[in-house]
Amino acid sequence: MKNNPRLSYSLFIISYSLFALSSCSVNKQISQNANKILLQDTAIRQGHIGISIYEPTSGKYWYEHNAEKYFIPASNTKLFTLYAGMKYLGDSLVGLEYVETADTIYLKGAGDPTLFHPDFIRQPVFSFLKKTNKKVAIRVNTRDNFEELGKGWAWDDYESSYMAERSAMPIYGNVATFQVSAGKLQSKPSLFAEELYMVLPPDGNFEMHRNQFSNQFYLRKSYSPFTTQAIPFKTDKSSIAMEILYDSLGLTPARLQLTPTVKGQAKKIFSQPKDSLFKMMMHRSDNFFAEQTLLMASNEYLGYMSDDDIIDTILKTHLKDVPQMPKWVDGSGLSRYNLFTPQSFVWLLHQMKNDFGWERMQNI
Repeated sequence: MKNNPRLSYSLFIISYSLFALSSCSVNKQISQNANKILLQDTAIRQGHIGISIYEPTSGKYWYEHNAEKYFIPASNTKLFTLYAGMKYLGDSLVGLEYVETADTIYLKGAGDPTLFHPDFIRQPVFSFLKKTNKKVAIRVNTRDNFEELGKGWAWDDYESSYMAERSAMPIYGNVATFQVSAGKLQSKPSLFAEELYMVLPPDGNFEMHRNQFSNQFYLRKSYSPFTTQAIPFKTDKSSIAMEILYDSLGLTPARLQLTPTVKGQAKKIFSQPKDSLFKMMMHRSDNFFAEQTLLMASNEYLGYMSDDDIIDTILKTHLKDVPQMPKWVDGSGLSRYNLFTPQSFVWLLHQMKNDFGWERMQNI
């Protein structure tokens, strides 16, 4: 039987029309649901909301509401930080960089947040340092350019564990954890408890505090029993990390060394698989891991640590085609200065799927 071109054409028109009607129907249904369930919800209708629903297979936006407008993204900022980490960091994190001479090992921080962090049992950096009989010195990179606390953060919350200071050589997550054992106040790292000479209240009702500009910790009477408390410590440009590391190694502290004073090819000690860090960062929205990821990416790609410079670099190169250029300020989203659009996040997720694979993205 011969094909009837008129019949085939008619069937094509009918099929296309049904698809168009189906597409319009889906769009209308999504729009109605968004208006009914989200936009009219009493919990959020007084605020600002943006929606962008995109289908990667067809390249079609099924529904958008304020999708091109800028919002303060909060922890969604970590998606852009994750992209930077996945793009610029190797398979394993650089725990430390070092230059070795006949009698001394000169260490330089690489921004790795896992050293002595309780979430990481395996500690390759510490294992390496325990084996050496040489003197250990710590140097700093004079090109590093970042503040311990980010622009637009709630600096009054300096005692809150969610806002640990950023540093070139983090240790214990840059947080001091206090607890009571056998009637005595103890801390990790132990350095801070050693400097505390105080009598605990008989009823055990107290809380720990820290001076805003120093590592002077003290207790204050409260109405509830003390259990455990984590407070960020002042990093003081890695000098505290040096003291803690020397104390852990049983060494006598030495002064910090500036980068130009040490000659020789720098070597690297690798610590953890990077995706193990990223998974924790995304699952619990870890601000500290996110901030350090941005600094590690900068150190790896630019040769020094600067959150401003690495953000500027990636927005001008790998993310230059983002639909609406964001005002990207930090790694975690703590800053109220961050401004992104819903459409930009959809674009980024699509870019990450193409660059890194959807299976890997799902695992993270």
